[in-house]
Amino acid sequence: MAETVQPELGAQLRGRDFLTLVDYTPEEIRYLIDLAMDIKKKQKEGQLYQPLKGKTLGMIFEKSSTRTRVSFEAGMYQLGGHALFLSRNDLQLGRGETIWDTAQVMSRYLDGIMIRTFGHRNVVELARGATIPVINGLSDLFHPCQALADYQTILEHKGTLKGLKIAYIGDGNNMAHSLMIGASKLGLHCAVATPEGYGPDAEVTRMSRDNALQTGGSITVCQDPREAAANADVIYTDVWASMGFEAEQAEREKAFREFQVNEELVKYAKPDFVFMHCLPAHRGEEVSEGVIDGGHSIIYDQAENRLHAQKAVMAALMG
Repeated sequence: MAETVQPELGAQLRGRDFLTLVDYTPEEIRYLIDLAMDIKKKQKEGQLYQPLKGKTLGMIFEKSSTRTRVSFEAGMYQLGGHALFLSRNDLQLGRGETIWDTAQVMSRYLDGIMIRTFGHRNVVELARGATIPVINGLSDLFHPCQALADYQTILEHKGTLKGLKIAYIGDGNNMAHSLMIGASKLGLHCAVATPEGYGPDAEVTRMSRDNALQTGGSITVCQDPREAAANADVIYTDVWASMGFEAEQAEREKAFREFQVNEELVKYAKPDFVFMHCLPAHRGEEVSEGVIDGGHSIIYDQAENRLHAQKAVMAALMG
């Protein structure tokens, strides 16, 4: 098990925040992936693993969610603890209380906080004010829990991570950012193809390229989906208009028309490529039905691994 193989890594994660993969070393990220796989194996074999017995996670949702709420709530229960759902209407934040005050007070009641919000600044400020671990369940800049589950899924299907090529086609959003950072930390080659004006954040791209120099990975940003998909082991896409950008739907459909992942585009990938999508998906927009529902698609394994990856994060930080 990851804990027994590298106990010193497990010890140094206790009490930490999980805001972005930038803050974690390659060894720490791999530790969390290994721990997630071990926790998954235990669950499949019916073994009880409850390191968080008697502990409580507060879950702040300023953005609605299916996978994030269900996976965190179920995961916390399976780890022996309790999860508390808090919408914006349940908190005084909606009436002007500062994030600092909220963080300080919740730290006296809880053992950890998960937040799913819009501005990444909210996540950072919450972590600054809290004296307990804060987990980023999604912000406009990063989605680290999803990326951790994604790399766990790739490892399960491919048997390795280092040296693989992952092609991300679509909007240079929080998902693209977290995949880039994860690839750079784990030694993968990540190619991101977006329409002009929709590319990933320049600072995130720079950080990812710097990290990749240390691990043998690489980061490519281009505007040609075929270039990105060429010889890819993994093809990944996301919705064209993320939550909060619905007003731009028509405009984005026009801009992204040539960026659909379909049967023609995936011909450029390796014959044994896998297709991934963080869901929810809009079939017929960013991906064709034939690809997302075809034999190369591993989207449901990917969705399941949100549960196991997040359990690993909670067990490591809050245990």
